[in-house]
Amino acid sequence: MILGIIADTHDNLPKIKKAIELFNKKYTKLVLHAGDWVAPFSVFNFNRLTCPYLGVYGNNDGEKDGLREKSLGKIKEAPLELEQFGKKILITHDLTKTNLTKNYDIVIFGHTHKPEIYTKNSSLFINPGECCGWLTGQSNVVILDLISMSAKIHRI
Repeated sequence: MILGIIADTHDNLPKIKKAIELFNKKYTKLVLHAGDWVAPFSVFNFNRLTCPYLGVYGNNDGEKDGLREKSLGKIKEAPLELEQFGKKILITHDLTKTNLTKNYDIVIFGHTHKPEIYTKNSSLFINPGECCGWLTGQSNVVILDLISMSAKIHRI
């Protein structure tokens, strides 16, 4: 089972399009977005995914009603807990403002625009970095193989 992980898209439509093309090429079963979509029009491209997606709001997502409407309710308040493919997953935007009171198999976050993959207390932590490329000049997403629990950063 392959998951696509993305964050901090910040309305960069060409980069969002490239990310979606990669996720479709890798046959992802689910895409998870860790916030900072920004404007509702950026959600439209996610309808081109060949799999479902879910996400959370970030600190730059001021137009929450529009985002909720355009995503048909697939964007929710952070933190979002879910169980998918036998894994307990937490999605949040700003990890420093999230109280980790439970044990998760996977913790997905964004906000820093810095890609990170590490293990702590038997949980796999993943920040895909920024998809938009506005801050660092690098546009990244992550592909996660749930069987091997291996995550890889992909530049797009």
